[in-house]
Amino acid sequence: MAKLKLGPIADDKPVKVTLELPASLHRDLIAYAEILGREGGQVAADPVRLIVPMLERFMATDRGFAEARRGRPDPR
Repeated sequence: MAKLKLGPIADDKPVKVTLELPASLHRDLIAYAEILGREGGQVAADPVRLIVPMLERFMATDRGFAEARRGRPDPR
């Protein structure tokens, strides 16, 4: 079983997102949704619904972003 960074996707109100993705990224989102569905014992999630939780997770774990938001310079 793969250790994915995302857990089950909450069933929130749908949010309309309009953006262009490279075809390879779209294929990866589809594959990720399928794996996430299999591991959660559910049907694959809509790949578009993965974008928001992925961005939230990315920003929540980005130390440089957190420090910048707190007004501290990035020590790197």
